[in-house]
Amino acid sequence: MYRVFEALDELVTIVEEARGVPMTSGCVVPRGDVLELLDDVRDAIPAELDDAQDVLDHRDELVGKAQHELEATTSKARADAERIVAEAQHEAERMLSEARARAERMVAEAEDQAERTISAGRQEYEDLVGRAHSEADRMVQAGRANYERAIEEGRAEQARLVDQTEVVRAAHAESSRVLDAAQSEAIRLRSECDAYVDGKLADFEDLLAHTLRSVGKGRSHLRGPAVAAAAAPFDYHEPNVRS
Repeated sequence: MYRVFEALDELVTIVEEARGVPMTSGCVVPRGDVLELLDDVRDAIPAELDDAQDVLDHRDELVGKAQHELEATTSKARADAERIVAEAQHEAERMLSEARARAERMVAEAEDQAERTISAGRQEYEDLVGRAHSEADRMVQAGRANYERAIEEGRAEQARLVDQTEVVRAAHAESSRVLDAAQSEAIRLRSECDAYVDGKLADFEDLLAHTLRSVGKGRSHLRGPAVAAAAAPFDYHEPNVRS
């Protein structure tokens, strides 16, 4: 390209310095020099100009080809996008189904645990009540036996000491005291047993309420939005059964 501009400058110089033709605006230039410079210009023109001309000549063909390639690329990209979206939707549905199944399984396990806890609490309550009743009956029987033994002893003492009325009254008082003590002890034991059973039932009631809240949360998650069910796994903690 530098030679092109140099040859053009030389041509301008030749034309400017050429001898003019009288009465006209023309001039006389050395043909050989001009032709030599024009050959230099032609030889110095880069091949890219010819390539550019070829591009201009085949512009419509190239534009059509590029348009076709663009449409093919766009169609392929659209198909790929639809395929990716379908795969993502299928994966999301699969994950949602697994999350729903896992949540249902956890809810079923929580309900089963609650039923086992209630059954265990009922059994323990029945055992405690049974033992309390047995202990109360035993204490009542012991009190009655002590009372009857005291009565018998009092009667024997009364028979032996018919004339000693003070001794007889003391025997009656002692027998009454023993019976009252036995009945008081039986009442105390029954009260303690009832208080113990009531405390155990309160503990089981708290545990059952906690378990039912966990079950309620699991069902709420199942009824929630599908995306939230897949992104936030159901949080379940096994209840800590207090002894």
